[in-house]
Amino acid sequence: MLHYALIFLVVAIIAAVLGFGSLAGLAATIAKVLFVVFLILAIVSFLKRAA
Repeated sequence: MLHYALIFLVVAIIAAVLGFGSLAGLAATIAKVLFVVFLILAIVSFLKRAA
């Protein structure tokens, strides 16, 4: 999950440099959502292991 978030982040940066603003915004939004999902799953995993 984190891997895909980083890929979308790189796509967003490249798109922003090339001037594709809407594509960069969309890729950045997807990266943010995937990162939040990763954090939630990581926290749940850590809590399950600790219990």
